[in-house]
Amino acid sequence: MCERLGGPGRSFVAKIVTEVIKNVHCLRDTIKQMEPAVRGIFWEAPQHHHVEKGNDWFLALAVIVIACVITAVLLDNVMFALLLGLAGGVLGMSAAQRPAIVPYGISVRGVKVEDELFPYSTLDAYHIDEEDPRGPQLLIKTHRKSIPLLVLPIPPEHIDDIESILEQRLPEELIHEPLFLKVLELFGF
Repeated sequence: MCERLGGPGRSFVAKIVTEVIKNVHCLRDTIKQMEPAVRGIFWEAPQHHHVEKGNDWFLALAVIVIACVITAVLLDNVMFALLLGLAGGVLGMSAAQRPAIVPYGISVRGVKVEDELFPYSTLDAYHIDEEDPRGPQLLIKTHRKSIPLLVLPIPPEHIDDIESILEQRLPEELIHEPLFLKVLELFGF
């Protein structure tokens, strides 16, 4: 049998082996040139947009709270006056704190905010707002009643990668932040 492959048979086998080797090298080069698919993007950002409040802001808050407390006392509603005073104090303390730095992530499994993963099965749609004055924002509608809208600040250099992951798993639709949140931002919250 080996004698039969000598001469012309041997050159035929050599040609086949040479072709296979060329195809393997070509395939290997093609695989090397292919970009690996992005499986996840992870970053850290402040929990919310922080507006520095000056002494005037805190003075205005104190005047408003004191006026409301005096009005409640004059109307013989001491419990409501205590509640207003307490709420004003808590509001002042929370306004003075800087937001925590939170880890965010978009992966093939879902959207991660801090330690909580929102699987794509619990999400409805997304929208990337690149025109927001605070920087690019990712808005995601969820099925949850307690958290109907996730607003994530995203780094400008990751916009395309985030969109490439999300467009395969969620529909894109125009989503706006609620008016209430815009009004709170107007007052510095």
